[in-house]
Amino acid sequence: RVLRKVMSLFPDATDEVRNGHKLAWGKHWIERGFQCLEATLADCAGTYCVGDEITLADTYVPPQVYNANRFGVDMAKFPIISRVHDALMANDAVQAASPDNQPDA
Repeated sequence: RVLRKVMSLFPDATDEVRNGHKLAWGKHWIERGFQCLEATLADCAGTYCVGDEITLADTYVPPQVYNANRFGVDMAKFPIISRVHDALMANDAVQAASPDNQPDA
């Protein structure tokens, strides 16, 4: 709903221009959130978000990185998040939960 609202702010623009605004808006807010998360993880991350065992905090990483990739976020700017994400994606259960593996996604 939020992205539709962003696109509706430009009713006279072409779909291409409106999609560009949508992508820019999403990228901006994902990057802002990742800047805060990266700083937090610098103090507590091990293999995963909080040490070396998967915790509830880790369940939020794969879907956020998935959306970051959709919106063109440069994940090289977020090395800790990327490292945690890679470790999580090596887990079979996490892979199975990926949106790409959901028949209704």
